[in-house]
Amino acid sequence: MIHASSAHAFAIARFRAMHESGCFVLPNPWDVGTALYLQHLGFEALATTSAGVAFTRGLPDTVAAIPLDVMLDHIRDVAAATPLPVNADFQNGFADEPDGVARNVALCIATGVAGLSIEDAAGGRSPALYDVRLAVERIRAARAAIDASGLPVVLTARCEAWLVGEPDAAHVARGRLVAFAEAGADCLYAPGVRDPQEIAAIVKAVSPKPVNVLVSAPSPDLTVARLTDLGVRRISVGSALARVAWGAFIRAARSIATTGTFDSLADATPFAELNELMSGHPR
Repeated sequence: MIHASSAHAFAIARFRAMHESGCFVLPNPWDVGTALYLQHLGFEALATTSAGVAFTRGLPDTVAAIPLDVMLDHIRDVAAATPLPVNADFQNGFADEPDGVARNVALCIATGVAGLSIEDAAGGRSPALYDVRLAVERIRAARAAIDASGLPVVLTARCEAWLVGEPDAAHVARGRLVAFAEAGADCLYAPGVRDPQEIAAIVKAVSPKPVNVLVSAPSPDLTVARLTDLGVRRISVGSALARVAWGAFIRAARSIATTGTFDSLADATPFAELNELMSGHPR
């Protein structure tokens, strides 16, 4: 059993309730400051992004690049920064075998998160999906660890079929997500799916369990209203906000380097605005 503060228990209960009806956006901050700003804007829950934190450390987004203890510290910092429910992007659970996944999920729960996601692809430079039987056992192990903790954090099972380039990603993802739902996942997620018909098929296949959809680039078909109509309950943006920030930084820095002027700094957020916001959230 893991002892939870009243704030942690409330965040978990709130997060579970948010999955029961409607549709909500779950934006992904990459540090404490961005988490506080997203709270300031009125978002009701947040999710970490493994890519976002990796890039701040000059690392690629792979399981092997960031040690487990560093990722746990990052997740703990974000969860402690705000009373909002926080979902941890916990990659592949930092283990291949189910026993290792279970041990690490328990460590993740202890950081104060309201939910966490487990992927079905091994880390590395050329990630590939785990054998389906092993992938299902890994979700069962994560479920067992959550149950043993006594804290009903939301378990999201991810199928990475689109991201690893499976030839028939839609078929593979649907089959695996159904199996993950039966193994105890609370929410199902196939990052990379963009076709509305394929999204609707996933929603139908795992119903009544909720589905998360990743929107990481502009699309007229992937709006909050459209995804709500398709039955999606949760929308995340992954590393997109971090990459938007990187885009602005890169353009400004390149401009200084190539023109010798500082015109690109005109788009900077005023110092006073940010300082006032952060002053209202002492740590």
